[in-house]
Amino acid sequence: RWQKIFMIPLWSKMAVFWNKMFLTIIVLLIVLFLDAVREVKKYSAVHVNEKAANVNANAFDHIQMKLFRSQRNLYLSGFSLFLWLVLRRTVTLLTQLAKGMASHAALETQVNDATEAAKKYMAENERLQEALSEKGSSKKKESAEATDEKLKEEVEHLKAELQKTSNALHKANNEVTAVKKQSEGLKREYDNLMKEYEWLQVGGSGSLYEHNV
Repeated sequence: RWQKIFMIPLWSKMAVFWNKMFLTIIVLLIVLFLDAVREVKKYSAVHVNEKAANVNANAFDHIQMKLFRSQRNLYLSGFSLFLWLVLRRTVTLLTQLAKGMASHAALETQVNDATEAAKKYMAENERLQEALSEKGSSKKKESAEATDEKLKEEVEHLKAELQKTSNALHKANNEVTAVKKQSEGLKREYDNLMKEYEWLQVGGSGSLYEHNV
């Protein structure tokens, strides 16, 4: 409310002459106050002298009236000077208070804006981190799937190689078995031939002995 009151354009126009007007009024009130003090002292001394001299009643009443007016002027000028200084101080304090409230409101608005911006940035940071983590997990998942595919292919390849090796080993075993059977057959034939050879030798020597006899 005070801020709205003191932000009226009239005050800004009067601000140029405000200090001069204030100093002028202060000087005027001080002059009036000092004059009233002088008058009070003057008529107080005259009142005492006239009372001691026992002059006529009309002169004494006139002095009383002058003293009353000087005292009245003293009170009015002194009280006006005091109120003017109080008013000046009050206006200054209200102006400072209005500026402080305005600056406080501006700072509060800035703090709220900064808080909202910080919350927004934190939310965006969390979303970015989640997106990066999801992207990283998806990349890891894709790399894991690719690795699984490669492992499966290698396993299939090894199975094929193992099957080929097993077939070759089975074929080699069959060949070895066949060669073994052939060697056994050859051994039997060799044994038979040796038996026939021995028999022929035994038989040939017997026929030669009979011929000599």
